[in-house]
Amino acid sequence: MKTRSPRTRRPSRPLRAVGWTAAVAASLLCLASVPSSAAVDGDWLPAGLGITSGISGLAVAGATGTGDLLAVHDNKHAGQRRLSRIQVAGNEAQVWEVRWDGERLPVDLEALSDVPGRPGEFVALESSGRAYHLRWASGAARVLREFTVPDVAPGDNYEGFALTSSGGRLVAVWAHRGQDEDPGVLATARLDWATLAFGPRVSTPVTVPYPGQDVRHVSDVDVTSSGQVVTTAASDPGDDGPFDSAVYDLGRVTIPAGGEPVLELRAQPLRLGTFAGHKVEGVVCAPGAPSTALGSDDENLGAAVRRDDLCPSVIAP
Repeated sequence: MKTRSPRTRRPSRPLRAVGWTAAVAASLLCLASVPSSAAVDGDWLPAGLGITSGISGLAVAGATGTGDLLAVHDNKHAGQRRLSRIQVAGNEAQVWEVRWDGERLPVDLEALSDVPGRPGEFVALESSGRAYHLRWASGAARVLREFTVPDVAPGDNYEGFALTSSGGRLVAVWAHRGQDEDPGVLATARLDWATLAFGPRVSTPVTVPYPGQDVRHVSDVDVTSSGQVVTTAASDPGDDGPFDSAVYDLGRVTIPAGGEPVLELRAQPLRLGTFAGHKVEGVVCAPGAPSTALGSDDENLGAAVRRDDLCPSVIAP
């Protein structure tokens, strides 16, 4: 959640032929499609222009794993996008707006997770801790239910939420981001999907060694199918950067038979990758594979996505 001035939508401009495919210019649905010649540094691909396009959370949308994604945006005003679909093929990313279908327009969405065992269903989380159970189909996401994570306290600012399952039980993992000397807080609890009631909450503070300044210790969280907890951390000195980020393996969440979830964290976070020039606020691991997708919210510089093989298998803390 930003503390600076509210975002405003800039006047739209026609798409130029340079850097944009002709198919995109002719499409009313596709918001961005950038060929490899316009790719940003390294393997990052542009996924939107300007401050309202930033990616604040990611989830796998389809059978192609990290090549087919849903993204949330932390916009706050009417007329601004809340959800997008992103398809990555080779050196090109295509982005389509997904319509938000609900009575309440969310403010500052910061995380997105699929619901294990329920294809097409997702949970999007606001920085306030309010969550939305969504069903996505035909270019729209319909809000089915709303709930709030437990024990929200004044000053909490949530930037991560993930659902995982073990032994037929659903477990939620979520995180307050922290800022500099204020640690992030990683929390977990069982979640009864029928009633949306949480079990006893377990939490622990999180600090990372990198980035070193203007750091948000947890800017997103995902849990692999083996229970490894993967997080991102990012520096945010202002709307023009310079930004910096890292991806971490914090440890794992385990669910003892008949017991409550347990966070088994490393003595020190294990850094899996470092990404200068981008404020990474979205990370998702493909089920059963190391394939990883990252999304950035680079403020005035727009959004970018990247695919890697960072997600770990089971590694003891």
